Amino acid sequence: MFKNRDEAGKLLAVKLEKYQNNQPIVLAIPKGGVEVGIPVSRFLGCAFSLIIVRKLGYLNLPEVAFGALGEDGTLHLSSNAQGRLSKQDIETVIKREKKRIGKSLNRYRKGEPLPSLTHRIVILADDGVATGSTIFAAIEMIKKQRPGKIIVATPVISFDIYEKMRSKVDEIVVVSIPEDLSAVSDYYEDFREVTDKKMNRLLKQNEIKKNFLHSLSLS
Repeated sequence: MFKNRDEAGKLLAVKLEKYQNNQPIVLAIPKGGVEVGIPVSRFLGCAFSLIIVRKLGYLNLPEVAFGALGEDGTLHLSSNAQGRLSKQDIETVIKREKKRIGKSLNRYRKGEPLPSLTHRIVILADDGVATGSTIFAAIEMIKKQRPGKIIVATPVISFDIYEKMRSKVDEIVVVSIPEDLSAVSDYYEDFREVTDKKMNRLLKQNEIKKNFLHSLSLS
């Protein structure tokens, strides 16, 4: 069990040490992935950004995902989604999440586009993977930019999703792979929600530290 997301990120960072001199970019999935991704980018001394992906939840059970939507319109649907949902229901949820993606882009990336990923080593970070909807959508989105390599970095991932993901990325770096993962929160002592206020503070602190380290390298 991890103390919190920051500790989990530091454990992942050590496992990614071989990429320290390869100038990768860490892309974190908000909000939990940010607390994991920042320690990784600091340890590797590399670029950091956010990739906005929203879970698509059932209208009557919004916490249960039937797919995910990426900021560029990339759509990932679970295998049984179309059999259980009408086309109209799917479009209703997509329309709702598009609006939320737009707000997240303005709030967290100030409306700026995703950095170019072409030929780059991309480390995709999240705080855990249970069903995989959001991370599969993120992978599909990243592939459109023809990266040099895609590495998924997450503290905990279910065995079933790990097996499904292996053929879709170049590497999966993980601390724990339980066979039965019902909830990511079960693997953290502190899994409090990452609020917008905390997100903004984390991003601001990371930017200040990055600028400070850059100034030292120039002096």
